[in-house]
Amino acid sequence: MSGPWVEKYRPQNLENIVGQTHIMDLLKNYVDEKSMPNLMFTGPAGVGKTTAALALVKSILGEYWRQNFLELNASDARGIETVRTNIKNFCRLKPVGAPFRIIFLDEVDNMTKDAQHALRREMEMYTKTASFILSCNYSSKIIDPIQSRCAIFRFAPIKGQDIIKRLEYIAKEENFEYEDSAIQIIVYFAEGDMRKAINILQASASMGEKITEDKVNDVVSKARPRDINDMITKALTGDFMGARDSLRETMVTQGTSGEDMVNQIYQDIVKRAMEGKMDPDIYINLIEAIAQTDFRIREGANPRIQLEALLTKFL
Repeated sequence: MSGPWVEKYRPQNLENIVGQTHIMDLLKNYVDEKSMPNLMFTGPAGVGKTTAALALVKSILGEYWRQNFLELNASDARGIETVRTNIKNFCRLKPVGAPFRIIFLDEVDNMTKDAQHALRREMEMYTKTASFILSCNYSSKIIDPIQSRCAIFRFAPIKGQDIIKRLEYIAKEENFEYEDSAIQIIVYFAEGDMRKAINILQASASMGEKITEDKVNDVVSKARPRDINDMITKALTGDFMGARDSLRETMVTQGTSGEDMVNQIYQDIVKRAMEGKMDPDIYINLIEAIAQTDFRIREGANPRIQLEALLTKFL
């Protein structure tokens, strides 16, 4: 296996980006016009924000994209000095063989408020020579003056069937056999995050010639979905002691953390509700109980006690 598969199979143009079709169609218009406003890509991790930004830059700037492109991770360079030096110096230079320059700031929601205000001023001063692409997980952390100067694109978690197609393509390209159930489990654990899905696939492939369900479970170190389903079914049918034993076995033998257990229980409940296998009133009560358990565990309460208390709500 040569290098990270996430980079090896990163799409290089907008046409090949998985999911986010409605956003890609809009971005292609900027490519056709060779012009673009300041953009803000917002959404959860691993859904294609950085990939879309890089593909857009290469398409608009063409062969001179490297000379006219500046990429900064705002988590590392989050202070006002970064804006006053790196960004200002880059914006002052004339574009080379391109209509304008592009600055890509990743994880901009980690920038300080002072840095964001300084960035706003740079965006105002260099509108004729530079455009900005800002990427963040939470647009609410970006000051309003910056948001109002950007066209905002909200990226959604990638659909399961799209992730499956991509993982199957990569596995075949790398000449790895795989179990269909293994791919399904990866999608379950990835929760719409393509980057996480590909990393799990590569880690599982490194353990042998065939990607199996057991190898995936060993990689993620979380409870098997069928074990969670089994535990919840026991609790819902009144077998509290059986559900409790399943919980303890899962946490001890598989080393699943309390936070991961709560998240997997939540996923199972949501799936049952969406498939019409759970009464809406019961679903509402259980979601409230799950939220309280999640909060208590994150605040430092004993995970096993909190999860056993949660199972009593299922009876």
